[in-house]
Amino acid sequence: MAPPALTRRRRRRRWPRILLAVLLGPLLVLAGTFVYLYRSVAVEVDARLSGLHDRVAPRVYARPFVLRRGQALTAQELDDRLDDLGYTRKARADEPGEFDISGAEVRLVPRGGTAEGQLVRVTLAPDASGKASHVGALVLARAGEAEAVELEAPLLTAVAPGGRGRQRQLPLAQLPRSVVQAVLAIEDRRFYSHPGVDVIRTLGAIVTNLRGDKPYLVGGSTLTQQLVKNSFLTPEKTYTRKLREQVMSLVLERRLTKDEILELYLNDVYLGQRGSFSVHGMAEGAHLYFGKDVSNVTLAEAAMLAGIIQSPAAYSPTRHPERARERRDVVLRAMAEAGYVSRAEAETAIGTPLVTAAGTVDAEAPYFVDHVAQLIGELVELRASATRIEVHTTLDLHLQRLAQDVVATGVADIEARFARKGKSRGPLQAALVAVDPRTGEILAMVGGRSYQRSQYNRATTAKRQPGSTFKPFVFLAAYDMALREGRTDLTPATVLSDEPATFLVNGQEWAPHNYDGTNDGLITARRALARSRNLATIQMAELTGYQTIASLWRSIKPGFTARAYPSIALGVFEATPLDMAEAYTIFPNLGEVRPLKAIARLEVDGATIPTPETARPRHVAQPAPTFLVTNMMRSVLNEGTGAAARAAGFALDAAGKSGTTNDLRDAWFVGFTPELLTVVWVGLDDNTPVGLSGSQAALPIWTAFMKRALAGHPNRPFAVPDGVTFVEIDKDTGGRAGPFCDKPYNEAFLVGTEPQTLCYTHLGVPGGSLTGPQLLQVPATAPVPSSQPQASPVP
Repeated sequence: MAPPALTRRRRRRRWPRILLAVLLGPLLVLAGTFVYLYRSVAVEVDARLSGLHDRVAPRVYARPFVLRRGQALTAQELDDRLDDLGYTRKARADEPGEFDISGAEVRLVPRGGTAEGQLVRVTLAPDASGKASHVGALVLARAGEAEAVELEAPLLTAVAPGGRGRQRQLPLAQLPRSVVQAVLAIEDRRFYSHPGVDVIRTLGAIVTNLRGDKPYLVGGSTLTQQLVKNSFLTPEKTYTRKLREQVMSLVLERRLTKDEILELYLNDVYLGQRGSFSVHGMAEGAHLYFGKDVSNVTLAEAAMLAGIIQSPAAYSPTRHPERARERRDVVLRAMAEAGYVSRAEAETAIGTPLVTAAGTVDAEAPYFVDHVAQLIGELVELRASATRIEVHTTLDLHLQRLAQDVVATGVADIEARFARKGKSRGPLQAALVAVDPRTGEILAMVGGRSYQRSQYNRATTAKRQPGSTFKPFVFLAAYDMALREGRTDLTPATVLSDEPATFLVNGQEWAPHNYDGTNDGLITARRALARSRNLATIQMAELTGYQTIASLWRSIKPGFTARAYPSIALGVFEATPLDMAEAYTIFPNLGEVRPLKAIARLEVDGATIPTPETARPRHVAQPAPTFLVTNMMRSVLNEGTGAAARAAGFALDAAGKSGTTNDLRDAWFVGFTPELLTVVWVGLDDNTPVGLSGSQAALPIWTAFMKRALAGHPNRPFAVPDGVTFVEIDKDTGGRAGPFCDKPYNEAFLVGTEPQTLCYTHLGVPGGSLTGPQLLQVPATAPVPSSQPQASPVP
């Protein structure tokens, strides 16, 4: 048996081993658990990183911006357009992507387009009031004076995959230093020194929050942890998720460089909600909150963007400006503490007023982007492995901005008129669609007065009665039938009766009337269309046949179910503004409908793929009859319901038609030149009467847009096709003009249908009246399709 002293010595030696075993065991278990967790999480991080790189946001571009001599453009508007392209304003422009403004001269160096890399001087000329209003001269450094300069295609947005988000991916090097430093100062100053988890900062944050040294709570998560939390994990708040977040952050720091992590973070960070879109990334935030490219943000604006990160809902500068300003000032002081800016610079920025571009989500053509996203949605999903998707659209961003401006101003003017008259209305809405009728390309689309308040796209979705805007198709059906059948009694000079009449439809009486409650009696077809006379148009429809008109409309818009009743002549069926824009392309194209398209080109990994808009032009009517109607619609603007456009200064040759539906519910105007066709609708979402005609509500918006959109463009006449001849007639009677006719008009006719008899009214014959071959005699019972209810005779 061992001596007691030896036993005690052995016990003393055993205690360290036991203690080591007690301590080492759990440490080994923890180490093993950590290694297992690390490896399993590493596999997940690699998979998520692969998915993150595969998760491509389709980049949506407008058409290239073109500067033209004579183009309506102020210095501020040009500043805005260059900002859309991501150009940086400098004291002196020297490098591509830079511009400067000195009085009425703008100097810029394009990054691409027809003048890539060479200095372009844009001189803005004044209007009658002395304000710079249009491009007076374009001078290229190497090529001298130019008529036009094409710049790059502006990025509209990148539609974030997996949801309704907006996201612009920019390399870290293209993000301003002030933005990067603001985020690091407030969110993670030790970003470049910690391994993904900052134990020192976490402990410091706990102590600071417990002591209440700061007027706000300090966070302990690193930027890497925030990126993992937002992009890799679910938002649940549990200890297990927090542990996975920390381990994933350690793994991520081994997989990517610090700059790569920071770039991912700054492009992905959530900055709030605008309308139905979530806003991701500093570049998108700059556009939507300040209406400018991120390269042009000020120090105060950079601090504002960084301040939003902690709580986009609480610090939104548009919803809570005072809170946002206080948070901005916290960021600026943090930047000074971190040594990124001097205290004087921080205090100067703190004294800067908070200015946001209210409603700038509408400046991003959101209704149009929604339309494009729906078109390409399925195609993009089929190419989930793509690394680059570019959608080149037909949108002209300059015209889009003009459209948004005139719609907002026009609706506000109408509401001001209501207010002065003491009338209350619901929130008035409007839609505008502008297209190039030669190609069917959509150039501008406004689906409502404010996308932020309502994402319902009235341009593409709101089905309303087109009313009198349908009348030109009645006359087109008549003249097209006349040419096919060799009839000579249906011409623009045909005299019709605009007198009250009652029709029996499905056993019920229908007594239409003109919207102003007056009647014009006997009237030529041209004047009936110009003055939008309902009864005269219905008479032309009866002579043509309602079924013939319905058949024409179904050829123009396949799938529509306009019924062959008398009411079809007055547009008593439903269509959207986009539908009417496409239908009206038949007129400037002499009988051929151009299907509308929003996508010019869709590229996936550099390869062009077919777009959903594959419909071909459709020959629906013959050229000569179509021209007759276009020529008649010129009178709508020159002397009819659209004459206010001329009074407002719109001088280019154009044709169009106003539209007013029952009880003044909807107001329309559709008008076009050979190069631009625009549809405007004004109404209320609940379909209650707006109380104004198309000429009163829609025409002013149409006129304002067309004047600005076509400023500086030459006057282009409508092409006259073969088979059309011109004869001078009396404007009132439709007969050939004689020597005593005081209202002669050079009317267009199909060859062989021109009137052969002189106007009787102005020959000086005693008791002369409107009689003779030029007056169409309507039978006592006008023909009605046998399958439809019999209408009462037209007087």
